[in-house]
Amino acid sequence: MVKRKIVWSKRASKKLFEILEFYTDRNKSPKYSAKLYKKIVKELSLLNKHPEIGVNTDLENIRGLIIGNFIIFYEITFEDILVHTIWDCRQDPDELKIK
Repeated sequence: MVKRKIVWSKRASKKLFEILEFYTDRNKSPKYSAKLYKKIVKELSLLNKHPEIGVNTDLENIRGLIIGNFIIFYEITFEDILVHTIWDCRQDPDELKIK
């Protein structure tokens, strides 16, 4: 079994930061953001063992890992799992940019 490294794109890192910042500001507390971040990290760790657990998308080689109201779009390579973006499903789907 190949153990892959999880690599976040700049877009994915920025979106994650924006989501966590939004909930910290909205709730006036970092508690929910910390809990959400911990859940995301835990779910992503499963990708090392089962990289194909995400659902197929219309884009070639891109899969989506559903975590609550969020989808993490990623691509599996021989050495890495590339996280392209994270998406809050309650947003306008026309705004979604994966690559």
